[in-house]
Amino acid sequence: MEAATAAAPLSGDKAARIVDAMRASVAARGIAASTFDHVARAAGVSRGLLHYYFGSKERLLVEVVRRECNVRKERLEAAIKGADSADRVLAALVQSLRDFLGAGPTAALMVYEMLTLAQRNPEIANELAELARSTRLHLAEVLRAKRDSGVLELRDDPETVAAFLFALADGITVRSLSEPGFDIAPVMAHAASCARALLG
Repeated sequence: MEAATAAAPLSGDKAARIVDAMRASVAARGIAASTFDHVARAAGVSRGLLHYYFGSKERLLVEVVRRECNVRKERLEAAIKGADSADRVLAALVQSLRDFLGAGPTAALMVYEMLTLAQRNPEIANELAELARSTRLHLAEVLRAKRDSGVLELRDDPETVAAFLFALADGITVRSLSEPGFDIAPVMAHAASCARALLG
């Protein structure tokens, strides 16, 4: 893949269509086979417009990962918002992970492929690190708000708890991807118990 280069600010329907088309292409073909030509045809735009908005395939993939993360953040925040006890906050967290795993392996595989790519592309590495940081801090703020309202009694600072929750989810996701036939339910139950202990 070509090196990432500067691109135009993202806005408007065309940019959104391109991101959606890449997401669909990755689901159908995988990252390696998802070319600008495929995506341009699916989005109904010229190949040159993809270069204009994104500069490179890597940057477009980062936008797809960012879209996935934003959707997950919005859904999780909405689920936790009305939770009035630690058990209900935990239930929302567990359901969010189940929904993610139930949506199929595409999103998770894409993130992990991007992490591999980041090992040889510093710009992509920086983009993904910032995306991971912002996602972690977002969950930390949600947990902090629940603590401040008396719903949770966190056993550590919100950022550490958020990082631990993501680490649990990452481990379960990798195990699910590496052993598709493995019954992950008992592992998730133990992970939920660990998470519950930190929520107070």
